[in-house]
Amino acid sequence: MANTVRVDVVSAEEEIFSGEAEFIAAPASAGEVGVYPHHAPMITTIKPGALRIKLPDTKEETLIFISGGMLEVQPGLVTVLADTAIRGHDLDEAKAIAAKEAAEEAMKNKASDMDYAKAQAELTEAVAQIQAIKRLRKQ
Repeated sequence: MANTVRVDVVSAEEEIFSGEAEFIAAPASAGEVGVYPHHAPMITTIKPGALRIKLPDTKEETLIFISGGMLEVQPGLVTVLADTAIRGHDLDEAKAIAAKEAAEEAMKNKASDMDYAKAQAELTEAVAQIQAIKRLRKQ
């Protein structure tokens, strides 16, 4: 049996993943962070992107798109509290591209700084979803 750590990924709507993993890679706000079993305790914010979970005794990784949130590493447990989390196979490329185009259009036609900031956040999330979909295709 492989050396593992328990991983729980939850969003406001539901529990997305709960199980053992050999490795976790998350899009932390300061850059991608990798977590192996026995990692030092830490807490960090995460930005939109792909959370990759390497399951024990398999070559495949489970991919989960997260729109942001928090990552907490404790001895024997990694918890991801995501604003929104979508399993990789549930991502919709057409919807993500449409959201990206709508956000780009909203940025061009900004009525206020608030509208621009919201459009920019939506664009960042849509681009991260598209990148997650591309990464999933490579697997």
